[in-house]
Amino acid sequence: MRSSEAIIVWGSLLVVVAAMFATVYWPVINIRDEPSDIWRPLQSQEEKGRLIYIANGCTYCHSQYIRPQDWGIGAERISQSGDYYRQIPHLLGSQRTGPDLSQEGGEHSDDWHRAHFINPRFTRPRSLMPAFAYIGEEGIESLIAYIQSLGGKDADQRMAVQNRFHEEAIAAWERGPDEHIRWLHSRVPQPWRIMPSETPATRASVARGEKVYQDYCIGCHGPVGDGAGPAAPYIYPPPVNFTTLRRHLIDGQYIGGILYYQIMNGITGTAMPYHKKDLESAKIWDVGNYIMVNFINVRDDRIPSAGIPVSYEGRHAKPVTKNPQPEPIQPGKGGVR
Repeated sequence: MRSSEAIIVWGSLLVVVAAMFATVYWPVINIRDEPSDIWRPLQSQEEKGRLIYIANGCTYCHSQYIRPQDWGIGAERISQSGDYYRQIPHLLGSQRTGPDLSQEGGEHSDDWHRAHFINPRFTRPRSLMPAFAYIGEEGIESLIAYIQSLGGKDADQRMAVQNRFHEEAIAAWERGPDEHIRWLHSRVPQPWRIMPSETPATRASVARGEKVYQDYCIGCHGPVGDGAGPAAPYIYPPPVNFTTLRRHLIDGQYIGGILYYQIMNGITGTAMPYHKKDLESAKIWDVGNYIMVNFINVRDDRIPSAGIPVSYEGRHAKPVTKNPQPEPIQPGKGGVR
């Protein structure tokens, strides 16, 4: 078939109409004009935050378009049209470059969001998101309020728990750093508090853990583990200072199970988020080994791990010795017989 101006014009027009039908008209006719079971009206500050969200193009990366494929790892609920009842304009979009925020309310603390909006690299060193410090303190507080409302009534329940434990965390910190650490440890179930690291602190494990630390932890805990990362000025209570934790050893060791549990599940009420959706189990053990060897200056892999294949035992499992303890003197080798 030969091309002609008419075919090109009408063909292009047909493509545009089909695209508009698929991305605009079809979603509109499927939006039910009734609230969902978790919907509630936005409060004044939350509505201001939504306008900031729209004005700064947040919807380009964090679209609120309903997508079945969002039912992925960690999802609790797929957003429904009724979640955005009476919110005009609807924040549609055909792409979601950033994380799905439809249920973000209560997933992180206000402190975490504050540091994140000022500079996303403070909390997620690998983030591509632009900094929003330029919208000012009032704008950031309104944006936080809107983000914490996403999820409606479910988000309100999560925020109630965050706020309750935040008050406990502040009270513990203001009684002194040592009391704060004891409070943090009390939040870890007893079996995890006495669990040694599943992965021996080999040179390879510590090197892998350093990479994880740089990708996820350095913004809050700092390059030397003293809790003085760039996010720290915006967080209260401040991030844990790993270099002082030798005062809080359990049975002579800072047990890797505590670190694992806190990294995996986060610490509700503080800016420490959970990482179980981001990190596999092996990476959590590795970063725990890195923290213990380099910042706390202890090790806890005293018993062999049942999870290490036999082929990796022996010379492959030689641990890193930062401050090795002297070997016991053996008879006949310079010691007392």
